[in-house]
Amino acid sequence: MTRLTLVLLLITLPLLVSAQQYEFTHDDTLRGSITPERAWWDLAFYHLKVRVQPTDSTLSGSTMIRYRVLKPGQTMQVDLQRPLRVVNVEQDGESLKFRQDGNAYFVALTKRQQPGQTESITVQYAGKPRIAKRPPWDGGMVWSRDKSGNWFIATACQGLGASAWWPCKDHMYDEPDSMAISVTVPEGLTDVSNGRLRQVITNPDHTSTFNWYVTNPINNYGVNLNIGQYEHWSEKYAGEKGPLSIDFYALRDDVDSARSQFKQVTQMMKAFEHWFGPYPFYEDGYKLVETPYLGMEHQSSVTYGNKFRNGYLGRDLSKTGWGLLWDFIIVHESGHEWFANNITYKDVADMWIHESFTNYSENLFTEYYYGKDAGAQYVIGCRGNIRNDKPIIGIYNVNHSGSGDMYYKGGNMLHTIRQLVNDDEKWRQLLRGMNKTFYHQTVTTQQIEDYMSQQTGLNLKPIFDQYLRDTRIPVLEYRPVAGGFQYRWTNCVAGFDMPVRVCLDESGPYKQLTPSAQWKTLPARGAVTLIPDANYYVLSKLVSSL
Repeated sequence: MTRLTLVLLLITLPLLVSAQQYEFTHDDTLRGSITPERAWWDLAFYHLKVRVQPTDSTLSGSTMIRYRVLKPGQTMQVDLQRPLRVVNVEQDGESLKFRQDGNAYFVALTKRQQPGQTESITVQYAGKPRIAKRPPWDGGMVWSRDKSGNWFIATACQGLGASAWWPCKDHMYDEPDSMAISVTVPEGLTDVSNGRLRQVITNPDHTSTFNWYVTNPINNYGVNLNIGQYEHWSEKYAGEKGPLSIDFYALRDDVDSARSQFKQVTQMMKAFEHWFGPYPFYEDGYKLVETPYLGMEHQSSVTYGNKFRNGYLGRDLSKTGWGLLWDFIIVHESGHEWFANNITYKDVADMWIHESFTNYSENLFTEYYYGKDAGAQYVIGCRGNIRNDKPIIGIYNVNHSGSGDMYYKGGNMLHTIRQLVNDDEKWRQLLRGMNKTFYHQTVTTQQIEDYMSQQTGLNLKPIFDQYLRDTRIPVLEYRPVAGGFQYRWTNCVAGFDMPVRVCLDESGPYKQLTPSAQWKTLPARGAVTLIPDANYYVLSKLVSSL
């Protein structure tokens, strides 16, 4: 076996073993990969029209899909999940033939698709959408009632996919440049969706149609419906790019509580524009909308169900006390406007790009208002939620996300990298620059890793490999020797040589070490207890002397 073959085997074997732990279906591949029937066309625009009928829990409507032809292709994949069904597909007024394969429909186009041309099809659909069992985690459609018995309806479908309730190109790599959303609901109810409300039409059949328009690119799962008897109020925020409209929607019974709790939105906006740069969707505004589930990062229509309490349903996930000083859902879900909606992963396997940075935004919010030590205590306190059960990065092309550690472990990885940068303003400019460089783009893990390495001037690859692709916590081993001690990294990936600040005893000053996998020796007087700075997500261990 050559050295190159051995290296390739060592790299690919963990991935193969990881993949063998799961059983993926044909549906997973159709949903999670850029199939040939997706690759030849580029999304330009959606117009979603949907009629919501609460009395029998049905939807009916259509999606007009405008697209650019990239290369020759005559079969188009459109996704719609069972039990909903496609009833007709048209192009230029002509009905087209299609076949169903699980949750995908393959449309046979008769018009020749010329590269460079812009075309459109309209997909009509109907049926009962999947009911959410535990939204937002096990998502779908939420049919509920408010305290007064009025309908209170919402969608939440990040992991499940937008095709759970409307026909679309349900893969994250491709976003429309803009979108129109027309929602028809029974009279007396209000629909709140993404973007700006352009028109409300009162229909003869005792329904109302709400026409929303999204100016910016939007990911599919970010599209949402929120239907209820809402009260609406708004304000203007003096942001980095000028006046930003902020709109609030709460149920009539909850308006007083909402008006008080939702004041935290301006605090959030101030902190996150400082850390991440201008809010990415000034053209569409920002909305916070009450929903019958906990909350979700729907673009320009952030949803809220945290019961108007600070913390996470009244709990501090860090157990430090800092998490009870602000509303978790307002801060976390709004942080996703920068990391999820502005910068969006191409493949769900890279979901850490959304969740790790947004988890760390909680720390940065805390730091902005309560100081750097408070922010550090918060993120370090969240380590109690880390499981180290499987890698944070999932398996590509099969709609598979990695470990839930993408939240707390991912946030602590970023906090550790910040220690290596050791320059708070440089760190802030890195985060702001990232949102500018990848503005309204879909990205890969490799792009984010390369950007951070380039901007910091550090080789961060071993660190990303350690925390994203491995489940072990690095251990700084040390042992006494004559006249000093030796130290090295263990429990780590090959090439892991991360510098770390340590104390040589419980009260001494910090000293910078540069461990590797080989023992290094440092002179010292007396016994040594090697204590890593808690801001690094590592462990230390005293081992037997020589």
